[in-house]
Amino acid sequence: MISGLTIIRNGIKYDYPFIESLKSMLPICDEIIVVAGNSEDETNRAILALNEPKIRFIHTIWDEQLRTGGKILAQQTNIGIQAIKGDWILYLQGDEVLHENAKEKILKGIAIAEKNNEIEGLLFPYYHFYGAYNYIKTSRSAYRYEIRLFKNRKEIYSYKDAQGFRKYKSFDQYLSNEALGEKLNVHKIETPVYHYGYVKPPEVMQSKVLNFSKLWHSDEDIKKKLGDDISFDYSNYEGLEIFQNQHPKLMYERVSNQNWEFLYDPKRSHMKLKHKILLWIEKITGYRLFEYKNYKLFKK
Repeated sequence: MISGLTIIRNGIKYDYPFIESLKSMLPICDEIIVVAGNSEDETNRAILALNEPKIRFIHTIWDEQLRTGGKILAQQTNIGIQAIKGDWILYLQGDEVLHENAKEKILKGIAIAEKNNEIEGLLFPYYHFYGAYNYIKTSRSAYRYEIRLFKNRKEIYSYKDAQGFRKYKSFDQYLSNEALGEKLNVHKIETPVYHYGYVKPPEVMQSKVLNFSKLWHSDEDIKKKLGDDISFDYSNYEGLEIFQNQHPKLMYERVSNQNWEFLYDPKRSHMKLKHKILLWIEKITGYRLFEYKNYKLFKK
């Protein structure tokens, strides 16, 4: 049994493709747990309108005092993990969508993992869209892989700001020192996660950034960093490339309805010289030096 999991709050207000995300999980999952925070919009009503019996809500109130390292996101994710009934947990954030062809490759990956008890999860490649639906970020600031499917074991918890997962001897250990967590052994599959976190109208993007910065920083620090701008500055880019593949069909309407202009000039890239050199080495060798990896690739 495969259980889906997502956390969401103010999905409509901040223009998340959360409905597309949920729909992309439905063919794969036997149940989907939605940890629904105290939204200020019609997010929950939009999910209910799907009239999908697989979806089960857990209603929560976000603790606005958890303003360190995005911990509220991990807390909300862990609430969902505790409610899972399935043997496997497929986790997507509200701005992540799977392709309609993903199911077959995911099931093959699960079949491989179930034959080996040491494999604890599946590792997915990523497309990080930025500015517009036809550009992806490939610089070192964009992680290439992350765990999005893992075995439902009690010792596995959401790590840091819910980007990934690690295992612990106990929940007390997790709470006392998250850094002690052990990376999961994973099997890499070749079906990407389509990440649309930075593809929104500039005004909505700025509003989202202001709001989510509160999960990491104080109001004073946010003011210093972002100022009073009402529109997000998409020109602060680095390492963008034209997206050559197809979006999931679930995203076609959003892609065709893009109503803002994004102009990319590689000459204006803000990439540091050392990152340019490292990226050049990566393109020549296919290997990313000093890459952060919150996982261990399983080796036979």
